[in-house]
Amino acid sequence: MTAPDAGPDPGAPAADHETLRGLIGAWALDACTPREAAGVERHLAGCPACAEEAVRLRDAAGWLSTDDPLDPAPALRGSVIAWALTRRPATVPVPDYSAAYAAETARLDALLRDLGDLDWQESAELRWHGGAERLSPAEVLCHLAAVDGLLAVALGLPDPTSGSDLVERTERLSAELRHRSPEAIRALWRAQTRALVETAALAEAGAEAAGGDTTGDTEVDYGLFRAPLREAFLDRAFECWIHAVDIAEAVGYPYGPPRGVHLRRLIGVAARALPTALAALRGAGQATAAPGPDEARGHRAVKLVIEGRGESEWLIPLEPDAPPPPPGTPPVATLALDGVEFCFLAAARRDPDRLPCGITGDRATAHDVLHATRLLSRP
Repeated sequence: MTAPDAGPDPGAPAADHETLRGLIGAWALDACTPREAAGVERHLAGCPACAEEAVRLRDAAGWLSTDDPLDPAPALRGSVIAWALTRRPATVPVPDYSAAYAAETARLDALLRDLGDLDWQESAELRWHGGAERLSPAEVLCHLAAVDGLLAVALGLPDPTSGSDLVERTERLSAELRHRSPEAIRALWRAQTRALVETAALAEAGAEAAGGDTTGDTEVDYGLFRAPLREAFLDRAFECWIHAVDIAEAVGYPYGPPRGVHLRRLIGVAARALPTALAALRGAGQATAAPGPDEARGHRAVKLVIEGRGESEWLIPLEPDAPPPPPGTPPVATLALDGVEFCFLAAARRDPDRLPCGITGDRATAHDVLHATRLLSRP
């Protein structure tokens, strides 16, 4: 049996400078024995250079505490990764179309990491244009994992559940996992998100090496519609962010929007789907604008100006599958609004009649675009 450390030995020979300097990192992490710590502290009292280094390392060690919340600003993660990639490029880079998904799933995982036992018992309200339901954070993860499973199928990965109806998939997976702990469900969801990004990256690298088609063109079957993988990853990033906000609101956790470059891509998903949503609005008899002349119907469009985070401009055709308007064709209306507010409207978190926005031109058509945007939400 080894005797316990009895503390500093006044008669022991003093360690040399390099030996003590090599112990400063362990000292900063409180990983030294009492004898080593005493030796380091005696040395620091007489060596200004080592004392300065010790202060820096002790400050850095404070950032490594597992008790501190992990909720960095969205731009910080991107800046750190960009800097790291300048030092050592990724062997297999994450496809551009899955970058927002990787970032948003990482941000949600950081939120989940900070949840206490009581937080996991709260109910988050998930809304869509036809209603709302209340789910625990673990049930929200089941919902995300169930829909993400459709991407898994497209990439040849195991599907955590079965069926094509999105509501039924969520209910089935929630029932299968109801006896699992929230942390176990979080681990399953997190493993699935990482597998999706990794598999897409490897498949994209393999396709590029073979000179074949991009994996982003692979179709994902949502049941009622199909979408290329590149659009599906953005769709899933959008929903992950929105449901992270739902959980954050339920537990009183501060949660910001995605990075501007990612938000712009998420806005693009909604903008490209708006012509189909407008057709659905008219089909339901809820449109207020009069139809345009037959000869101009395929060329009419609304200019959507996104301000603030995600700043961009989009020309929204008023008919699905309509070709782009000829150059110089003026839009029938221009609609300007904040990027985050537009996304919340697309997620049915805002009332289209109360949303702050600027409108010029045909106000009835702009009104229809706002109401069609809310139709993009789904259970």
